Amino acid sequence: MLRRLYDWTMGLAGHPRADAALFGVSFVESSVFPIPPDVLMIPMVLAQRARALIIATICTAGSVLGALLGYWIGAALMDSVGQWVLTAYGKEDAYASLTAQFALHGGWAVLIAAVTPFPFKVITIFSGAVGFSLPLFIATSILGRALRFFIVAGLLWRFGEPIRDFIERRLGLVFTIFMACLIGGFLVLGVL
Repeated sequence: MLRRLYDWTMGLAGHPRADAALFGVSFVESSVFPIPPDVLMIPMVLAQRARALIIATICTAGSVLGALLGYWIGAALMDSVGQWVLTAYGKEDAYASLTAQFALHGGWAVLIAAVTPFPFKVITIFSGAVGFSLPLFIATSILGRALRFFIVAGLLWRFGEPIRDFIERRLGLVFTIFMACLIGGFLVLGVL
């Protein structure tokens, strides 16, 4: 099933309404859809490199608005829809421990999930379920998603097809290492 969803998403890249499809995929990925918008964004940028910033903007806007849906699912539907999504991603046991950590480090959790390969939808739902500050949630979602999508679009704009393999295979690891170094630096400085 996941392969069919992936192939369907890839097929949207060449569609005349690819921008709307990218917005839609970005929107639902932040709350329930298992395929990241990168699989649609990457071929779109490669096909139209001059539109890289526009495509990254569409992806960011759709993702942040979808994150608000995830937040709402957590806040209003945690006992039904939210629990189903968490179970689907195997994160139901993490709920109790994450609730306690959100009080201290919720902004970092949202930022890290927005940038790394961790399923962002899990954090958006958790944020709503635990009543995390909505303004901080929105700000960190915008920052993290923009960072992720604009870096990918910028690399594709600059280097084209040769960077595609790196992005598809290793960029998540690079983002994860970057975030670990950033947080480690803050810990060393005593900011966190």
